[in-house]
Amino acid sequence: MAFSVAVCGLGNIGQYTLEAVESAPDCRCLGVIRRRESLGKSPLALRGIPDFASMADLVAASGRPDAVIVCSPSRQVPSTASAFLKEGFCTVDSFDIHTRMTEVVGTLDEAAKAGNAVAITAAGWDPGTDSVVRALFEAMVPSGTSFTNFGRGRSMGHSVAARAIPGVADATSITIPLGGGRHSRLVYVVLEEGASLDTVKAAIKADPYFASDPLEVRQVSKEEMPFVADASHGVLLERVGASGLTSNQHLTFDMRINNPALTAQVLVSCARAAVRMKAEGCVSSYTLIDIPPVKLLPGERMANVARLV
Repeated sequence: MAFSVAVCGLGNIGQYTLEAVESAPDCRCLGVIRRRESLGKSPLALRGIPDFASMADLVAASGRPDAVIVCSPSRQVPSTASAFLKEGFCTVDSFDIHTRMTEVVGTLDEAAKAGNAVAITAAGWDPGTDSVVRALFEAMVPSGTSFTNFGRGRSMGHSVAARAIPGVADATSITIPLGGGRHSRLVYVVLEEGASLDTVKAAIKADPYFASDPLEVRQVSKEEMPFVADASHGVLLERVGASGLTSNQHLTFDMRINNPALTAQVLVSCARAAVRMKAEGCVSSYTLIDIPPVKLLPGERMANVARLV
């Protein structure tokens, strides 16, 4: 099954999404949607893909995509994805605000049904593939405790949130695991001229992305930022508990990754699943724990069953 996509946004995730599309055997990108003032810029990042200021312009030039990969900051995702869904486009996104997940699934469900489309939200690695691992862990060990330990590494969502704070010219948020599912945040900031570090730190601490964790904010120069903005990240998932009446079951899942590259790969895999589900009439909003893994993979179902089961 071949399918086509449009990519909305050309930030970190958008650029890596174009690489993931390029390497996929069954996917092609019809174009990138971005701000009008950005058109024609970043030609290397576009990888030869045309860019457009609107979906209408893209469709007029390249045709209608089977799915739209939304690479916007999380706080923009619900409105951006809803608009595409209402126009009948399937969407996938990497929305990552855990506390708003059920709200966003409901919002996108209404839009998906209005447009007869499929939405797959929270399609990154956490939330996303880690969510699937947590679900499988609970299926294997129903009675027990799970811990998700992130890092050490750069959180894209937290970094975007920090960059949106008034007085911040640039920022990178590093997640530091403390064990037992607890984390601290180390935020490197480049301040705008005249901005106060104490004021910026207070504003970051008040943001919901940071409010629940220990926080340290360090000022760096524009020249120093590339040396602390490493895109690596990782996670260690653990579950300890009982299977039936047998206790002391200990499950672990560990990975070390390039954060935006893995997120982009999951988005492309989910775009494939969304197109398949639309063809089957499964019009709704989904997260990764709702989707059979075989739908994420290129190739025919039975060939993958024979290879993997």
